[in-house]
Amino acid sequence: MKRDYYEVLGVERSAGEQEIKKAYRKLARQLHPDVNPGDKSAEEKFKEVAEAYDVLNDPEKKARYDQFGHAGMDPNQGGGFGDMGGFGDIFDMFFGGGGQRRNGPQRGADLRYAMSLTFEEAVFGVEKEIQIPRDETCTDCQGSGAAPGTHPTTCSQCHGSGQVKATQRTPFGQIQTARTCPTCQGEGRTIGSPCTTCHGKGKVRKVKTIKVNIPEGSEDGLNLRLSGDGEAGAKGGPPGDLYIVLQVKPHKFFDREGNDVYCEIPITFIQAALGAEIDVPTLDGVVKMKVPEGTQTSTIFRLKGHGIPYRRGSGRGDQHVRVILTTPTKLNDKQKQLLREFGEATPDHQQMGKKSLFEKFKENLRDAMG
Repeated sequence: MKRDYYEVLGVERSAGEQEIKKAYRKLARQLHPDVNPGDKSAEEKFKEVAEAYDVLNDPEKKARYDQFGHAGMDPNQGGGFGDMGGFGDIFDMFFGGGGQRRNGPQRGADLRYAMSLTFEEAVFGVEKEIQIPRDETCTDCQGSGAAPGTHPTTCSQCHGSGQVKATQRTPFGQIQTARTCPTCQGEGRTIGSPCTTCHGKGKVRKVKTIKVNIPEGSEDGLNLRLSGDGEAGAKGGPPGDLYIVLQVKPHKFFDREGNDVYCEIPITFIQAALGAEIDVPTLDGVVKMKVPEGTQTSTIFRLKGHGIPYRRGSGRGDQHVRVILTTPTKLNDKQKQLLREFGEATPDHQQMGKKSLFEKFKENLRDAMG
């Protein structure tokens, strides 16, 4: 039994889009195969999390899942009404079943492909070649299933309808029933001489090489739809679609939130106190950033336009740089003496830069006491 998608992501059913996205990113970073090489358990959990996010991040899929559960995600379940609990048997008992017709054109199945990308490939876009095993229309019989030079013939029992009808007496009177034709299995036709290439199926299994253009600004979990690149249809039906699900590897230096990127840069006490111009890595290379005199640790600076390109429209997000003050270690005697002299010459409140929590507490207490 599949776990509830909300349980997989660890969110409530009332969770909004941002909460769902935040929970997914957190789990994806923990369980990504590149972070847990060789760990099959983590890989399976990662796939489970990706599947849950794929549904809950799509408003249409989420609404269907909220209404019908996992049954609503199964294309064979007809929107969640496939399981009729025991009522199907009752209908069959009195009415003989529905008699499925399959002699018309049928659309091919959709395919899903998980594509792994580096952080930079997702940011700036890339063209990838992938190989997809899929069913394609047999070129020898043109999808008919019959050997070249021959043709399928109309089923003699159902006369092409794919159904056979019968009338039976019941306590409610005479009822006409329709069942799938046992001769042609609902196809409406029979093949006397099957194609030797596809063995009468009309389709053959092949590996197709497809070029995929990943747009700039793509993010983890994004679905790209390639129309018509799924399985071949049957009896002249259209092919299905191919869905590319992006799995973006975490970056060692940058964190992403929407179209903004975040990073931390260490600075020295001297740079913070006197101000400096420091080198900062960005997605576009190293740039210079000015650190003002008296900068405090954890101060955040913004580098405008150095974030992620917008997937729709023009422009880019920003890069946010948090500076972290580092404490020098392994000082020699001269350095220690200079720091002692600095400490003696500099009052505590000046060394603190901003008011300390203790000073703020004393001020508040003094104000409260009048």
